[in-house]
Amino acid sequence: MRKFSVLFLTLTALLITFLPESRSTAAERYTKEDVERHSLYKKMESVTLIPWHYFAGVDQYERSVRKARRDLPARKGLVGIYFSPLQWSGPINTTMDDTNPERISMFGGIGKDGNNDGIADRNNDEDILYTFSEIIQKHGHDIENFRIGLWSYYQRDKAVDIIMENAKIYETYGTVSLDKHSFIVPLRSNYSYRSTWGDRRGFGGLRIHEGTDIFADYGVPVKAVSYGIVEIKGWNRFGGWRIGVRDINNVYHYYAHLGSFNKTIEKGSIVEPGTVLGYVGSSGYGPPGTSGKFPPHLHFGMYRDNGYTEWAFDPYPYLKAWERQERISNRRR
Repeated sequence: MRKFSVLFLTLTALLITFLPESRSTAAERYTKEDVERHSLYKKMESVTLIPWHYFAGVDQYERSVRKARRDLPARKGLVGIYFSPLQWSGPINTTMDDTNPERISMFGGIGKDGNNDGIADRNNDEDILYTFSEIIQKHGHDIENFRIGLWSYYQRDKAVDIIMENAKIYETYGTVSLDKHSFIVPLRSNYSYRSTWGDRRGFGGLRIHEGTDIFADYGVPVKAVSYGIVEIKGWNRFGGWRIGVRDINNVYHYYAHLGSFNKTIEKGSIVEPGTVLGYVGSSGYGPPGTSGKFPPHLHFGMYRDNGYTEWAFDPYPYLKAWERQERISNRRR
């Protein structure tokens, strides 16, 4: 056990040493799984010439989809990419868990031997990533053809966009250790909130409230709660001036009723926990510029994507957890 601990700490130190300079020092926690995942992606980059952050982007998308669905089995290794026995072994193969590369190919299966051990194992991380790379690289090796390969495989524009966004975030920070969160407004500000999930709303027709309202003074900074990328910025009839951020776990964060934006933030901007997105206001419920129809507050919504559709869920428990974590972190400083 002692030798293992020393080895793990050594690997962690080496990874941190060779990571590219980050935009933030926020990603300071390197778990054993983080180190192993990063090492695996880098190894597959050397084998396939696909940049490691593309492997990370695909795998993170697949990991998040598995968490959101009940029809997919839990992953057994590091990699979240799932191939069914029928896909892997071939539609006319009588051995659904076949690991013989030649027989798999003969029966029209996609399974490949990615680590040169003579076995194409559907549960082996290297075999899975290598097989995925072979599917994608049929269309070419540059970025545009990588996108084409992704679309051909997923047949869904949103899946392609999310994967490429993930890859961009991982490339920016040079690590997969991006699990830190921030509370949505400064703790020192005057704010209040409660669970408002499911409350009735009347403007624009009877509907339920899909989010949590955080009441605060005009101009209070509104912060990104996690690592992500800005997908939408602008006016919405209901939400007023709003920003939508897709986080690294494939959850869309909706910040609405802002008074103004952080002018340095645009569509496509990468954000991290604590990045100021805009400022509390009372915009919305009308044409562009409408304001003052309700007290100043921030509406925060969260939407999860499962590879087919997207739905809202209650952000209140997450806000309470992030608030508590930030208070504890501040006390430790």
